[in-house]
Amino acid sequence: MAYSINRQPLLEYDTDGEPENDPETEFDNPHVAIQDEEPFLQSYPPTDKCRLVYIGFYILGINTLVPFTFFVTADDYWMYKFRDIHGNNTGIHNYTRIGNLEKRNAIQASFASYVNVASAVPNTVFLILNTFISKKISLQTRMNGSQCIVLLLFILTTAFIQVNTDEWQHGFLIFTLLTVALINSASALNGGGLMGIVGHFPVTYITAMSGGQALAGIFTAITEISSLWIGASPIVSGLIYFIIGDIVLVVALVTFIFMEKREYYKYYMLHKVPESTVVTHSVDVLPRHRISYCRIFKKIWQYNVVTFLVFCVTTMAYPGVTVLVESQDKGKGHAWNDVYFVPVVAYLLFSTGDYFGRKLCGYLCWPRNRPWLLIFLSFLRILFIPTIMLCNAHPRHHLPVYIHDDVYFILIMICFSCTSGYICNLAFVLAPTHVERHEKEVASAMLAAFLGLGMTAGSMSSVLFVKML
Repeated sequence: MAYSINRQPLLEYDTDGEPENDPETEFDNPHVAIQDEEPFLQSYPPTDKCRLVYIGFYILGINTLVPFTFFVTADDYWMYKFRDIHGNNTGIHNYTRIGNLEKRNAIQASFASYVNVASAVPNTVFLILNTFISKKISLQTRMNGSQCIVLLLFILTTAFIQVNTDEWQHGFLIFTLLTVALINSASALNGGGLMGIVGHFPVTYITAMSGGQALAGIFTAITEISSLWIGASPIVSGLIYFIIGDIVLVVALVTFIFMEKREYYKYYMLHKVPESTVVTHSVDVLPRHRISYCRIFKKIWQYNVVTFLVFCVTTMAYPGVTVLVESQDKGKGHAWNDVYFVPVVAYLLFSTGDYFGRKLCGYLCWPRNRPWLLIFLSFLRILFIPTIMLCNAHPRHHLPVYIHDDVYFILIMICFSCTSGYICNLAFVLAPTHVERHEKEVASAMLAAFLGLGMTAGSMSSVLFVKML
C-alpha cells in the first residue's frame, strides 16, 4: 500500500465536504494533495539527527569485513596454533615470538591463502544468491538472521582458543576453514543486504559504508598490534582479540535494529511514512515494477567489471603474498623488524591506504562519466602483482628477490592500497546512479556479487602465487 502526501496543513473543502480536485486546476492549486510516483523523495526529508544513521552505516560497514579481517589479521595466534610441534618451542610457556624468525612450515605459509579461498568462494555464492532473493526474503530477516549466525560462529571460534589442538592440527585446520566458510556465507547475505540498503541513500552514506569496510581492517590491525605490544602469549592475545570481535558483532546487530527505527532511514527506504508526515486517503501511488536483471546488468555492467577487477587484483596479493614479505633486517634483534613489520605494513598500512582512497573518492570522484577509463585503470593494477612477488617474501623456492629495501615495499603497499580503495568506492558510488530507484537495491546487490567473484578468482590465484615464490 502506498500513500498520497498532503503538503499543506489544511485542505479546502467544497459544500459536500470533499477536497476540491478539479482536473483542470489540479496541478496549479497548491492546496491539493497530488499523487506523485515517488512522493517521499519530493517532500522535504527528515534530518539525520546527530548523524546517527551516517554513523550507523560506518559501524555496519565495519561489521561486513570484521569476520574476514579478524581471521586473517590474527597472524601471531594462527602461527602458534600451526607451529611445528616437533621443534623446540612446543609448549605455550616455551613458545616466544622469536620462533617466528624460523622458516614457516607449509600450513603456516599457506594459511592466509587458505582463509582467502574459504572466505571468497562461499561469499561469492551467497552474494549471487542474495541478488535473486532480495525481493523474496524480507530485508530484516536477511540482515538480523545472518548477523546472529555470524555471531554464534564467532563465539564458537573464541571458545576453541583455549582448546589444545597440537595433536590434531590438520583436523583443526579443516575445522577452522569450515567455520570461515560458514561465517562468510552468512556475512555475504548481511553485506549484500547492506549494499542494497545504502544504494537508496545519498552518496555520502555510500562513502560512509565503504569507509567503514576499510576501517574494519584498520581496527583489526590496531587490535593485533596492541596484543603484540602488551607482550601476552599468543593464546591470551588471541582470546582478547576474538572477544573484541564478538563485541563488535553485537554492537553492529544492535545498531541495525536501532537504525531501522529512525525516521531518516524509513524515509529513504520507503518502508513507511515518517510520523511527522500527514497522510490523506490511501491510494496506490507507487506501482509495482517488474525487475529485469538483464536490463539492470546492461546499465551497470562496466562498473561490475571494475569491481571484479579491483578485488581480483587486490586479493591476488593481499594478504596471501604481502603477509610473507619480511623486513630486510629481520633477525637482528629489533622489535620493529622482527615483531611489528608484518602487522604494521602488511595489514595496518594497507587498510589505512584503502580507507584514504575510499574517502578521497568522496571528494574527487574522477573519472565520473568514463567507465572505459575506469576499467583500464583497474586492469592496470595487475602490475602490482609481479612487483610484490619480487619483494622480500619468504619462504620462496623459485623466484629471486629483486626488491630488498623496506622503503620500496612500503611505497608499493601505499599505492596498491590507495588505488584499491579509490577505484572500488568509485564503482560503488556511480553504479546506483545509472538505474531507476526501484532497481537500486538489485543493482547494489549485483555489484556485491561481482565483488565476491573478484575475491574468489583473486584468492584462488593467490594460492598459486604463494607456490610460485
